[in-house]
Amino acid sequence: MSLLKQLFLAICLFLLVAFSGSFFVGLESSREQMLGQLRSHAQDAATALGLSLTTQIDDPAMIELMVSSIYDSGYFSSIRVVNIEDEKIMVERTATAASGGIPGWFVKLVDLRPQGGDALIMRGWEQAARVEVLSNPQFALAKLWDSTLGSLIWLLLCGLLSAVFGGWLLRRQLRPLDTMVKQAEAISHREFLSSPKLPNTPELKRVMLAMNQMVEKLKGLFAEEAARSEKLRAESYQDSLTGLANRRLLDEQLADQLLVSEQSRTGHLLMLRVNDLTGLNQRLGGQRTDALISAIGQLLKRLAQQPERHTWLAARNRGGEFSLLTPGLDTQDAARLASEISATLENLRLTGASDCTPVAHLGIVAYAPGETSGDVWLRLDQALTQAQRQPERPWVYLARSDNAPNQTQHDWRTWIDDALTHGKMQLYFQPVVQCADTRQLLHHKVLARLLDPQGEAIAAGHFLPWIERLGWTARFDLAMLENTLEYLAEHRQPLALSLSGSTLSDATQLRILLDTLEALPDLAPLLTLEIDERQLPPPEALRQLSQSLRETGYHIGLQHFGGSFNQIGNLTQLGLAYLKIDGSYIRAIDQQSDKRLFIEAIFRATNSIDLPLIAEMVETHGELEALRGLGLFGAMGRLIGPPQPM
Repeated sequence: MSLLKQLFLAICLFLLVAFSGSFFVGLESSREQMLGQLRSHAQDAATALGLSLTTQIDDPAMIELMVSSIYDSGYFSSIRVVNIEDEKIMVERTATAASGGIPGWFVKLVDLRPQGGDALIMRGWEQAARVEVLSNPQFALAKLWDSTLGSLIWLLLCGLLSAVFGGWLLRRQLRPLDTMVKQAEAISHREFLSSPKLPNTPELKRVMLAMNQMVEKLKGLFAEEAARSEKLRAESYQDSLTGLANRRLLDEQLADQLLVSEQSRTGHLLMLRVNDLTGLNQRLGGQRTDALISAIGQLLKRLAQQPERHTWLAARNRGGEFSLLTPGLDTQDAARLASEISATLENLRLTGASDCTPVAHLGIVAYAPGETSGDVWLRLDQALTQAQRQPERPWVYLARSDNAPNQTQHDWRTWIDDALTHGKMQLYFQPVVQCADTRQLLHHKVLARLLDPQGEAIAAGHFLPWIERLGWTARFDLAMLENTLEYLAEHRQPLALSLSGSTLSDATQLRILLDTLEALPDLAPLLTLEIDERQLPPPEALRQLSQSLRETGYHIGLQHFGGSFNQIGNLTQLGLAYLKIDGSYIRAIDQQSDKRLFIEAIFRATNSIDLPLIAEMVETHGELEALRGLGLFGAMGRLIGPPQPM
C-alpha cells in the first residue's frame, strides 16, 4: 500500500476516533444536563399548574382549560390531574411520540427518557388532587442531533482539508523517492543516473547522497573496466601512429569476408605502399616522414568512415604500407577509388621527393567468399609490383581469373525491385544458444534471402551492397520487419532482427517503423531489434533513438561489437538486452591468449552492469570451450547451427 493511501487511511481512522470520543464525551455531558433541564421543566410546570388549580379545584371546566393552556404552551408528553381520594384521573392530556426527522438509532443511542414532576392541589388544608407532568425530550433530542451533525460536518471538512494538504505535502516531500526509484530502475536497465538536486529533508538527503555515491561508484568501476578493455584492444588491433587497424585485425576481417556465410559478400582489397620510405627518412627526417604516414592514414580513415562505408576497414600493415578492405565494392567503383586516392596522394608530396616518382603505388584486387587469404595477398603483391613497373599510372587492378561476368546495375535494380515489391523474400533463422548449455535456445537470428527471377534464393551478402547502393536499405528493413512480425503472429518464439543505421537515421522511415511496432505491442516480448556497432549515430541521437524504440516495448541489442569499445560508456544509457561480440575477436580465441584477455576485459566491464555477452561466428569446439571458461552468456555461429528456413 502506498504512503499516500496509508496517510489517507490514518487520517480517516484519526477522525473516526476523534469524532467518536468527542461525540460520546459530549453526549454524556449533554445528556445529564438535558435530563436535569427536563426534570426542572416538568417540576416547574407541575408546581405552577398546582398553584393555579388550587382556587379552581371544584370547577372541572376551569381545570381542563388551565391544563390545556399549560400543555399547549410547552413541550410535554403528558399532563394529568389525579383525584387523591380514588386515584381517578380528572383531566389528562397526552401527546404521541414524534421522531421529528431524528433517526431511530440516534434516539436509542442517546436514550433520553421523559422526566416527570408532580404537585399537590389543596382544598383548604386538605389534599384534593395531584398534578403529574412528564416533559417531552423531543426538543432536546433535536438539539443534540443538530449539534452532532455540525460536529461531524466540521470534522469531515477538516479531514478533507487534511487529506488534500497532507497528500500534497507528502508528494512534495517524497518526490526525491521517485528520483531514487528512477535511479534504481536505470541501473536495472544498465544506465547510471545521478541526481544533482538534493532534498531538504535531512533523512531523504542522506539517502539520496548514498544513492548518488553508489551510482558514481558503479559508473567509475564500469569506466575503469571499459578503459582497460579499450587499452587492450588498441594494443592488439590498432596502429599507434595512425590510429588505423593493424595487419592483424585486417587479416581477421579479411578472413571473415572470405568465409562462405549468409552475410559474406564480394569486394576488393587495396594496398598502398609509400615509395622509398627509407630514403625519405634519410632526406627529410623521421618527424616529417611520420607526418606523411599520418596524413595517408587520415586519408584512408576518412574514406572508411563515411556512413555508407561502415563495413570498410583501413589498416596500416607496416612501415609505409597501408591496406583498405572494401566489402561490397564493385569493379567500376574500385577503379574510381584507386584514381581518387592516387590523385589525393599527389597533394601530399614532400619536398625532397622526386618530381616524377609518385608518392605511393597502389594495387587493388577483387576477392570472393570461398577464396583463401593467401591467394588474395598473392594477387595483391602482383598488382603492386606491376604498378611500380609502369610509369603512366600509379595503380593496377587485378580481377579474379574465375570471375563471372558482372550483372549491370539495371539488372540488379530490376530484380531487387521486383522481389521487394512482390514480397519475394524468404526468411532464414540461425539459432543463438547459451554457452553453458547449447541445448538452451536464447533466440533465433532472422536473416533474409531474396528470390531472383529464376526463383533461386540469393544470400544477403550478394544483394545487400546493391540495396545500399540503390538507397533501398530502409525499404528492405521495413519489408524484413513486416515479414518477421507476420511470422511471429503465427509462431510465437523469440527472434532477433537487424536494422541498418540508414533506416534509423531517417526520421520518416523511423516513424513508419515505430508505428509498425506500436501497432503490435503483444509481440514486443518476442522480438529484439539489433543495431550494428559500426552504424551507431552520435551519442545524443543514439540515446533518443534507444528511448523511442524502448517505448514501443521491444528490446534492443547491439551486434558486431568490439571495434569501438571507447563508446561503451554511452551504451550504459541505452538499456540494451545484450551485446554480440564481433566474430573477428572470437576466431581462434582458444589459441590466442591476448584475445582471451580482451574478451575477459569486456566481460568484466559488461558484467558489472549485468549486460549479457553473446559471441558471433563461433566455428570450433575449442572456441566454444574458451568462451565457456570466460563466462560468456551466449554463442552463435556455424558450430551452433547454420541459417535455415523454418
